[in-house]
Amino acid sequence: MLVYTNYIYQTYIIDDFKAYPEPVAAKLRRALYYSNIDVQPKNALKYYRQALALADEMGLDPFSDEMLGVKIQVASFFEKIHQPQRAIDVLEIVRKDCLKWMEKLGPKEGNEGKRTRVLGKTIAISVKLGEHYANEQVADQEAAEERLVWAVTALLREQKRREDEGVKEGEGQWMSNEEIGGSLEALGHLYESKNQHFLAAPLFLQAIGLCPPSSCHSVVLMNNLAVSLAQQNPPPSLSPNQPPVSSASHLADARQWARKALALEASIKPPDRTAECDEGCAVARINLGDFALMEGSVDEARRWFEDGRRISKAVGFQEGVARADELLGELKKRRDNM
Repeated sequence: MLVYTNYIYQTYIIDDFKAYPEPVAAKLRRALYYSNIDVQPKNALKYYRQALALADEMGLDPFSDEMLGVKIQVASFFEKIHQPQRAIDVLEIVRKDCLKWMEKLGPKEGNEGKRTRVLGKTIAISVKLGEHYANEQVADQEAAEERLVWAVTALLREQKRREDEGVKEGEGQWMSNEEIGGSLEALGHLYESKNQHFLAAPLFLQAIGLCPPSSCHSVVLMNNLAVSLAQQNPPPSLSPNQPPVSSASHLADARQWARKALALEASIKPPDRTAECDEGCAVARINLGDFALMEGSVDEARRWFEDGRRISKAVGFQEGVARADELLGELKKRRDNM
């Protein structure tokens, strides 16, 4: 997935104590010390609470970047100490407060810019909540889907409103293409995990369109789309007046996207090239082996698996090596049983 699922933490983590009054900054320095240097959860949380209480007494705007940053830092700390449910609890409170502010004060004249900022943060928080709910320690797929669907719906609605009505004075810039694509991708991965590939595929396709053309992450997204297409099994009720698309057609499309991933990967050179390109190259080859096997082409599948394993080993992609070994082992068992 895009690092966008961690965007809310990376963007709003406290990094400038000058933005806070000194009494608040002093408490935050202690909190971060016990969060990152001498990790003591009780002391860290004590100083975070004290910082928030002082900020409230001093009349700081609870919806400013600085104050939302403190609350998001607390959620980040709970994630760091492997307490996802407590991170969820904090983020849900922040999300609820933001939604209330947007409902009551967002439409008021003079709040245009702040509304844009608060809405963007609420969407990012919802995406992060989707990740937490999908975590195997929590495993609440329904809640994960609810938060991610809300995030995608809200960002697309706002984007369309701006396109249809124009940007109002003072509203400022909306979310970047990368941020929007990250939200779409997060929901796509959730549907993928639920084997609802017919819902995941269009989200991955939209995310590809929003990704920079020379980005290695486009290679990853193309692989994701290829896998979703190969595993299509849409319910008949989605298109009652049209004949279902054949599995062979979906598989042909999947092959095409995997080959597009290889072509794009080969065209990307430093400094744009990252580890995602190397790993995406190996994954595309392993995927092509999977697709060949689905069509009964065992020898072709073996060649792709061996190629994918070779590249995975060369770039230190252990997950790719393990997957290729697993598939090659299955081919060997099949041959031995013939």
